[in-house]
Amino acid sequence: MNKHLLSFISQLLLAFLLVIAFSAGTQAADDRRPNIVFMFADDLGYGDLGCYGHPYAKTPALDQLAKEGTRFTQYYVTGVTCNPSRTGLMTGLFPARFPKYAADFGFGERLTITELLKERGYRTGHFGKWHIGPDEKNGTYGIDTVKVIGKSRDKTTGDAGRDDDLYSAAIDFIKKNKDEPFYVNVWGHATHFPVNTAEGLVAEFNDVTVDRNDFSPTMQHKFDESQKISGDLDESMRQYLGDVYQIDRNVDRLLKTLDELGLSDNTIVVFSSDHGPAPVILSKQEPRKYSNNMLGYAGEFRGGKHEQYEGGTRVPFIVRWPGKVEAGRVDTQNVCSFIDWLPTLCAIAGVDGLPKPIDGEDISDIWFGTDRERTKPLFWKTSAVGATPAMREGNWKLHLPRKQRGEPELYDLSIDPSESHNVAEQHPDVVKTLSRKVKAWAATLPTEYSKKDVRSR
Repeated sequence: MNKHLLSFISQLLLAFLLVIAFSAGTQAADDRRPNIVFMFADDLGYGDLGCYGHPYAKTPALDQLAKEGTRFTQYYVTGVTCNPSRTGLMTGLFPARFPKYAADFGFGERLTITELLKERGYRTGHFGKWHIGPDEKNGTYGIDTVKVIGKSRDKTTGDAGRDDDLYSAAIDFIKKNKDEPFYVNVWGHATHFPVNTAEGLVAEFNDVTVDRNDFSPTMQHKFDESQKISGDLDESMRQYLGDVYQIDRNVDRLLKTLDELGLSDNTIVVFSSDHGPAPVILSKQEPRKYSNNMLGYAGEFRGGKHEQYEGGTRVPFIVRWPGKVEAGRVDTQNVCSFIDWLPTLCAIAGVDGLPKPIDGEDISDIWFGTDRERTKPLFWKTSAVGATPAMREGNWKLHLPRKQRGEPELYDLSIDPSESHNVAEQHPDVVKTLSRKVKAWAATLPTEYSKKDVRSR
């Protein structure tokens, strides 16, 4: 065999080996599990971000995140107060299924999303608000690093945001674990009561003068209540906008960290809120300090925190995963919920053997651009035996009569998203069908509930 033929064969073999190596490297890159960053605001309203229609908010980082990912307009929480909302997403079970209130007792033997991802090889972290059980130590629910970080709500000088410290801790965790897949909860305190924002943040909105016509009719009662307390609606709005603005600044810091570390392309970033905005607090006694600043906006939707109307259950939801989740898309069709969080992330991360029963469904195909009907209805009910349940199936939203008095409320959300026109009398067949379903679901729930105290949650 002459040397030219040997050279040709050697070059051919080298090229073949390079192709194999490149293919293996590409396959390895494709098989890498994505990082997951979950930023959760507290009491932030559906309409509190610029990209969700707030007329005055400054949220450039979150607006840009929406441009780089998909923004959902029909995304729901699993509860209308802090713990039930977190319970549903952590466990994939509607919170009313737990006979012991999870804020006091934890999730018992139920596996959580963090435990399932931990078993799959993820490093797991939690920073900020907790409210998911009495045990806050490292290792709880499979979370490697737990830092329950609060922020003084009496700081009125400078421009420090109340969530700065917890975002800094989350960023440190990401830097430390950049070489392996990680899942991190970044659960802020804004915009929970009290809203008492640093003066430097408020100053960003010194030019804001409230025109009540810029807001939907559902916001007008809240404006009335705020003015009864302080009389200065402009200052109350500036306080609230400053608190939202500090959320955006912290989101910007975290996103820039992902960019600097080269992690953005393989990181699922999600931003949302735990339920609708809190009410302005009025009392015949001396009003609570700063209660007039609770000007969270639910957009056109009726209600807010503590209520199962759309303003309490529908929240902003933005997801970005470059190359997987379509950039610049606004999903107005699909009905999704945080009850789907656990099965969806498990499907993406390749976790087998979900805990049973499971109330949510895998909606990863919807994240990736599919339009389809969800296969399971959504239910809401507080953890009290006599509490009134509500449900959504298709375009219909049904509220059963409160405490067995009055009439059911039925709304066609496709034409009446603000739940202004009860059409129960016009559609008795729909009321009958949905009532049967929601009552059948309620019949599977505990007949007794345990809490350690009766504080508002």
